[in-house]
Amino acid sequence: MTSTSSTTDQNAPETEQTGKQDVSSRGSNRSQRPTSAAFRDFIASGWAPREEQPPAREQVADYTPARRAALSAAFPGERLVIPAGDLKVRSNDTDYRFRPHSAFAHLTGLGTDEEPGAVLVLEPQDEGAHEATLYFRPQGGRDSEEFYADARYGEFWIGRRPGLADIEARTGLACAHVDSLDDAIGKDAGQITIRVVPGADAAVQARVQELRTQMSTEEAQQADEALAEVLSELRLTKDDWEIEQMRQAVDASIDAFGEVARSLPRAVGHPRGERVIEGAFFARAREHGNGIGYDTISAAGNHATTLHWIRNDGQVRAGELVLVDAGVEVDSLYTADITRTLPVDGTFTDIQRKVYTAVLDAADHAFASARPGLRFRDVHAAAMEVLATRLQEWGLLPVDAATSLSPEGQQHRRWMPHGTSHHLGLDVHDCAQARREMYLDAELRPGMIFTIEPGLYFKTDDLTVPEEYRGIGVRIEDDILVTADGVENLSAALPREPDDVEAWMAALRG
Repeated sequence: MTSTSSTTDQNAPETEQTGKQDVSSRGSNRSQRPTSAAFRDFIASGWAPREEQPPAREQVADYTPARRAALSAAFPGERLVIPAGDLKVRSNDTDYRFRPHSAFAHLTGLGTDEEPGAVLVLEPQDEGAHEATLYFRPQGGRDSEEFYADARYGEFWIGRRPGLADIEARTGLACAHVDSLDDAIGKDAGQITIRVVPGADAAVQARVQELRTQMSTEEAQQADEALAEVLSELRLTKDDWEIEQMRQAVDASIDAFGEVARSLPRAVGHPRGERVIEGAFFARAREHGNGIGYDTISAAGNHATTLHWIRNDGQVRAGELVLVDAGVEVDSLYTADITRTLPVDGTFTDIQRKVYTAVLDAADHAFASARPGLRFRDVHAAAMEVLATRLQEWGLLPVDAATSLSPEGQQHRRWMPHGTSHHLGLDVHDCAQARREMYLDAELRPGMIFTIEPGLYFKTDDLTVPEEYRGIGVRIEDDILVTADGVENLSAALPREPDDVEAWMAALRG
């Protein structure tokens, strides 16, 4: 039995509000739920009264009004619809663990798996301001069929969920039942511009499109894309609360990397050693927070030369390197993103140390270059200068470093095809819908958090490099906060220098 499976035998009508199918009947042909009036009366009675004391206001509620105000200022006089998203079927009658859309989490402060199907609506008011209302489905009473029969929402199946007063107390938002959502988004629909976050909730998006009779499909798409851009750009700089969440995510990830290092001896003896490593990190992530912020890359040997190796089904062999790219997502949904490349048996070989040191030097040069006022793209350029120079020194480049670094060259990118940095926050690749001039071409500002993650990847079948390099993949990734006078490496407590890595691993193994 799983908390997300359904065993009810109701029909599956579509709701009037969103057109979503009621999936409570999934698995109805195997249901053994009693339906007698005697059962219904009995299960609804004999419960102790609840202590109906609203929870305390959360700290994040002091920060979300400013975020909503910034969004409001960008779209005066328009209705803005920000869904949390709905539960998604994993297979048959089981759902994936719910995680709300990042824009919804940013504007409401709600995280973890709370309120699938919820929708935040910003209704325009006089002088360009908006009134925010959160629409969701509150907990049904013990006298309702939902209580015992609804495997997606019922208390008997998934535990207690909050009521309207609970969420109002925690978030400071006005709340309303989701049954009134259609009236809220449909009011004067032909006379007002309505925007909805694209891709967040297909049913809500379809309903909004039905209401936008004065807009063509292309116009509606452009309107929604503009909303997505602004929502991404609002997160380019983090407030104090967000920075603290990121520190917690990084600290939790550093602890989980310690568990990774301790797991290596067991990984070597396992036919799927990469999954031993993956599991070690995941266990810590679930203990510390909501889970992992993205699929862990646990790549041993030649697998480390595959940039997004998430199959993690390979062996871990002594004498090789293992590249682990992983991050803990805390309950607020902010995630770290850290990569360390470790010698499986605790000691780098000469050629491994040579490649590792080149990547570390590139990361350090990028870090030393980063500062307020520098363009985001220049961080990448600084790392590439070091890597191209080293590749030339090793005799691997077919041209000199200067030629390779030119836009017409780029031969060094054969062994480093990805970017050096990306923004980080609620999403591992945060702010991804931001405009180019606000992202790559923008100047670094205090409060920005991004990664620095150069690498070198020499595949086993790469005939352009000597055999000693083949099968070595190295990436070093840290999470960087821009401050008023420079940058801070949030993940600096996790060893990076090769000697420090070896000493750290030896200490953990006792």
